[in-house]
Amino acid sequence: MKTVQYVYWQREDMWMGHLAEYPDYWTQGQTLEGLKENLRDLYADLAGGVIPEVRRVAELQVA
Repeated sequence: MKTVQYVYWQREDMWMGHLAEYPDYWTQGQTLEGLKENLRDLYADLAGGVIPEVRRVAELQVA
């Protein structure tokens, strides 16, 4: 089973979050578990090519 990092926070009565590798694509849930399920769906769409022109985060060695 693969794992991915995600960033999350609570805004009023909703849980917000995004996958660390894809910070431009946010989702939300009414519960933390609901947010996690939405993040799994989002990952499947991003990794599966459903969403066009996906922007990602990468590291670049400069020195």
